[in-house]
Amino acid sequence: MPTAISLPSILATRRPTPAIFPEWFARRQQSAWEKFLSLPAPKRGDENWRFSSMGELDFSSHTFPASELSCHVDELIAPSQGTAQSSAKMVFCNDEIIHRRADLPAAVIFLPLAEALILHPELVEAHFMRRESQLGSAKFSALHAAQLRNGTFLYVPDDIAIEHPIEIHHWLHGENTASFPHTLVITGKNAKVRVIETFQSVTSDQHGLAIAVNDLIAGANSTLSHTTIQALNPSSKIITINESTVAAGANATYFLLSVGASWSRSESLSRLEGEAARSNILAVSASGGDQEYDQRTFQHHVKPGAFSDLLYKNVLHDESRTIFSGLIFVDEGAHRTDAYQTCRNLLMSDAAEANSMPGLEINADDVKCSHGSTSSQISEDEIFYLRARGIHPDAARQLIARGFCADAVSRLEHEATEAMVLGFLDGKFSLLSTGR
Repeated sequence: MPTAISLPSILATRRPTPAIFPEWFARRQQSAWEKFLSLPAPKRGDENWRFSSMGELDFSSHTFPASELSCHVDELIAPSQGTAQSSAKMVFCNDEIIHRRADLPAAVIFLPLAEALILHPELVEAHFMRRESQLGSAKFSALHAAQLRNGTFLYVPDDIAIEHPIEIHHWLHGENTASFPHTLVITGKNAKVRVIETFQSVTSDQHGLAIAVNDLIAGANSTLSHTTIQALNPSSKIITINESTVAAGANATYFLLSVGASWSRSESLSRLEGEAARSNILAVSASGGDQEYDQRTFQHHVKPGAFSDLLYKNVLHDESRTIFSGLIFVDEGAHRTDAYQTCRNLLMSDAAEANSMPGLEINADDVKCSHGSTSSQISEDEIFYLRARGIHPDAARQLIARGFCADAVSRLEHEATEAMVLGFLDGKFSLLSTGR
């Protein structure tokens, strides 16, 4: 049996950049690799890793995907189904594109990132990972930039509205396989688009790792909604890093559903760069067993007159843990900021643990900012009420948990997307109620 050191670990060597990629990207990858090697690993004393289980950061056994997919890719296309109607779809397995379909206006660019780097290098360069990670995972963000090979590129030009959602499905396959998907979405002035991205495992037991980054750039007066559904198998780990840049008058929504993986680290940064910019950061998680969901957020108000709202809802079963650390940061001169941050935890067992650290840093006048967090046990009175009406205790608990999450899901303001999210959420609640 090979040891972690003898395996072609993702930590030991950088995959060479394909020669067909532009020179600037090759330089970026080499620079990112050097940065990854030079940055120290996170340690327990780091504020951005407070309460985290540091042992989960041992990725030495994870390797690059096999050069040829060993699974039957045709069998992955049918279950890669989100909403009833979609304007376009891509399906990846281990970062390799296996299916694509698009019914989009001719001016819209919807390509695998590997193709966009060749066909639209200047457009990608202008927006690709423009800022360093600020929430603790700079080392792993650099690893992602150094090792990535593919992902999704979407550009919606000025004044174009995409009617139905665009779906992106990622499948992870192979024991100890590592994946580095990157999603770059750009909307022009007055454009509108909704993106749904899922992460799933081909098998129920293979250990996998995904380090995923998405850059969302909402142009002036545009509307950009991105929903991430993390449903990897319970043997996998994932780091998701999101950065949303919101221009004047734009409305950007980022929603994260976490129901899979043994350990998940999510970092979400929203940067409001214009007057009347609006940002909604939403998340729902359902954890069980000994799962740990580590959530870090940053609402950065750069310009005056912008609005941001954050709502996180966590439902914890068994001995699972969540960590939430969020900061609203208001720059000097960002007057008339209107910002809110709320984290709510519902504890379904006495052994579950929720840690919350909301925060504010205000450097401007005439602002409205608030933050808060609550943790509460499931109400036995509510369970008794439902049982008195003939509802089984397990179903009663599931109904209460679903209702607890409903207001965060409803803020997606799109019935088909809400139904898809609730479908994954109900599936997780059903597994938890049966003890699986």
